[in-house]
Amino acid sequence: MAAKLRKGDQVIVIAGKDKGVTGEIKTLDPKTGKAIVDGVKMAVRHVKQSQTTQGGRTPKAMPIDLSNLAVVDANGKATRVGFRMDGENKVRFAKTTGDAI
Repeated sequence: MAAKLRKGDQVIVIAGKDKGVTGEIKTLDPKTGKAIVDGVKMAVRHVKQSQTTQGGRTPKAMPIDLSNLAVVDANGKATRVGFRMDGENKVRFAKTTGDAI
């Protein structure tokens, strides 16, 4: 099945603690069905000091389930993703506006 979400997409969280927060997908793992989004599901991790880093408490984005994410269309609203043929190319499009993503 073709991927509806891809790395670099602007998405909005539609369920969970961070509902309504938007961000960009940094990494995507289709096998587990999770993605890491900038500024979403932040957790504090304790890092040990080394020669190159100060160490201490650093915020880190944790994986979020793909079912809790939706692509943001041109209007800034959540939209579903569809596929259509544009000539000989298969393109993704926003169901709300019909624009290609």
